Amino acid sequence: MSPPSAATDGIAASRLQLPPGPWQTLLDGVCARFPAIARAQWRERFARGRVLDAQGRALAADMPYRVGMEIRYFREVAAEAEIPFQERVLHADAHLIVVDKPHFLPVTPSGGYVEQTLLARLVRRYGNPDLVPLHRLDRATAGLVLFSADPRTRAAYQALFRERRIDKRYEALAAPLPQYAFPLQRATRLEPGEPFFLMREAQGVPNSLTRIEVLDRGDTHWRYGLEPVSGRKHQLRVHMAAVGAPILNDPFYPLAEQRSADDYARPLKLLARSLAFVDPLDGAERRYESSYSL
Repeated sequence: MSPPSAATDGIAASRLQLPPGPWQTLLDGVCARFPAIARAQWRERFARGRVLDAQGRALAADMPYRVGMEIRYFREVAAEAEIPFQERVLHADAHLIVVDKPHFLPVTPSGGYVEQTLLARLVRRYGNPDLVPLHRLDRATAGLVLFSADPRTRAAYQALFRERRIDKRYEALAAPLPQYAFPLQRATRLEPGEPFFLMREAQGVPNSLTRIEVLDRGDTHWRYGLEPVSGRKHQLRVHMAAVGAPILNDPFYPLAEQRSADDYARPLKLLARSLAFVDPLDGAERRYESSYSL
């Protein structure tokens, strides 16, 4: 495992290789690299040992700036909101951890969340700063996430996703689509949209494919089974909106709504229901089912 200094309170350090520049000290360099963070705040981080070298040793703010040097620093968020939902660990061994993630909990640090993330919680629980998520799951989506626990076997599990040797199934609630014959396939090109955090369908060679089937037909909403053959950002949400059935409670597709806070009473009705694969280490057939329900 990495040295204890590689993570603090379950939060792994971010890495930066110092780029060319005219700066005389480390403090000058990081202030130029991250102008949104006040100089006094960076100075205070240095003083608390929150800026390290590649070996995990604390650096001084007035140390000379050296191009190509690797530094490690810890992201911090003032008044970080607490996520009042708990994850459920379904499986844990020396190589793999399978977790059932609740809605609203980010998998990794981003935006206004650092400590309130699934990764940070698991690092604190298991005391293992080497934990790495093997795939993405939106903060708004609930369900299964796989984590690698050992760098020595990580590549074997990553290959499952890269070579599409893992069966991922999702469920969603959305409006009825009686005009279509199912199962339905949606193959389109997804590209970054506006604002920057959204995706959109564009002209060109498809780079995403989703298989859609109907599991239950209710009066106002149907329960759909979704299989993302590819793994693009927001793929399922974009594709469901594009066929005329935006996922229930989705604030971003088809139109983005500005919201000041999470509405815990209206979670996105999207669930990473199951994962199935042959374990690359022992050849065992593994299948995991989320305990959550839509």
